[in-house]
Amino acid sequence: MNNKEIYDFYENGAEIGRLERGLGVIEAARTKELLARYIKPGMTVFDVGGGIGYYSDWLASMGCTVSLYELAPSAVRYAIDHQTVPYHAEPADARSLPAEEESCDALLLMGPLYHLTGKQDRLKALGEARRVLRHGGLLIATGISKFSSATWALSTYRTANDFIDDETYMDMLRGELTTGEHHRPEKYPHFIAEAYFHTPEGFSDELKEAGFAIGDMLAIEGIIWPTPDLNAKWEDISSHERLLELLRLTESEPSVLGYSPHFMAIASK
Repeated sequence: MNNKEIYDFYENGAEIGRLERGLGVIEAARTKELLARYIKPGMTVFDVGGGIGYYSDWLASMGCTVSLYELAPSAVRYAIDHQTVPYHAEPADARSLPAEEESCDALLLMGPLYHLTGKQDRLKALGEARRVLRHGGLLIATGISKFSSATWALSTYRTANDFIDDETYMDMLRGELTTGEHHRPEKYPHFIAEAYFHTPEGFSDELKEAGFAIGDMLAIEGIIWPTPDLNAKWEDISSHERLLELLRLTESEPSVLGYSPHFMAIASK
């Protein structure tokens, strides 16, 4: 695992504004929609690997008691400086949390399980999640589909990009599609840092191996993400409701989960 590449990616502000533009807008809206189904006001929530506090701040505004644990100190400082409601935030590694046993009702792992590229590291983070969750507590974890780079490039092939014709990009895809490992080419310094991209089945298996009981597996951006002019359609009230209906109707279909760039597992201790 290239810890420095991952650390530098987030320490240098990669998450600032990401969820406010492009497909990030849909990712953010859907993630909030799904979180709100399971997390209720008054719950104690740990947001592990929570970046600049986008969801921590929102959950705190809902009336949750929130602690943000994030590896990159600059992201933690940004979160603290941009709080709209108070919540705790400190630098921490998902594999070793500064929290007592059975001290939270719900724990978010929305990042560490794809940036911990070694399976034993992911299991260690999941073990920490089990340690700090109360009995019956909820783990809400997200993964990136190993098909995401390929489907994204194909969705705009020859209209907005020609990545498929680039041997460097194709080499990256070969690695992702055969091993799940994402290694950012030097040619593309703005791509996501080193990561492990899962299949939904493999993601679920790792959570089970760590001792969690899987409840729901849900697509975040789902089948709608390659829609032409998606952001404009998302802003139109009528189109927005139809897109959401299609997404909700298919969000738990096993046959299309891997088509979604991100998927979410709801599991319990």
